[in-house]
Amino acid sequence: MAAVAAQCVRGALRQRYPLMSFSLRTSPRLLCVATQQKNSGQNLEDDQTQSQNEQKVEPSSAEKRLTEEKVKLEEQLKEVTDKYKRALADAENVRQRSQKLVEEAKLYGIQSFCKDLLEVADILEKATESVPKEEIKDENPHLKSLYEGLVMTEVQIQKVFKKHGLLRLDPVGAKFDPYEHEALFHAPMEGKEPGTIALVSKIGYKLHGRTLRPALVGVVKDP
Repeated sequence: MAAVAAQCVRGALRQRYPLMSFSLRTSPRLLCVATQQKNSGQNLEDDQTQSQNEQKVEPSSAEKRLTEEKVKLEEQLKEVTDKYKRALADAENVRQRSQKLVEEAKLYGIQSFCKDLLEVADILEKATESVPKEEIKDENPHLKSLYEGLVMTEVQIQKVFKKHGLLRLDPVGAKFDPYEHEALFHAPMEGKEPGTIALVSKIGYKLHGRTLRPALVGVVKDP
């Protein structure tokens, strides 16, 4: 009788509240789905925790050896690279120095020969200056021809000097330069600026910008 009464009550409720009957039918299923989702979430968290624990596991001895060998090889590579760069720099410096020496040898290889020729040029200049200018006349053709020959020879030798980079230093009136001039004396001279060259006793020469022989000069000093 009780079962029949309960069934009648449920029937009446279903007829009056149909939504309640749907809720009563579906609630167990929803509870089952929720339970499964909860279990799945717990399983996912367990998997993540296990993965993190596996990642925290210390590397094996073989991995340690490989890591140490890698570090050692990287250091050796860096050292070899530095040595290679230094060797390249040294080789480039040697090449540049050798090239400079070759160029200087080309420019100044005739330096000793030029010094010897300077003595010849000095003799020609003195010979030309020693000829009395008043004696150079048509009435004295031999002396005139000799003088003209000396002048032509002196001009020609100066052309040869210039062709090979050898230039005269005749610094009268210029400032005294110890790299190009050699002072024979210092003397006060009226109307001359102190420190300038008043007299050139012997002509100097420069070979490609380098002083081959300094000019022998007299320098003006303060009175």
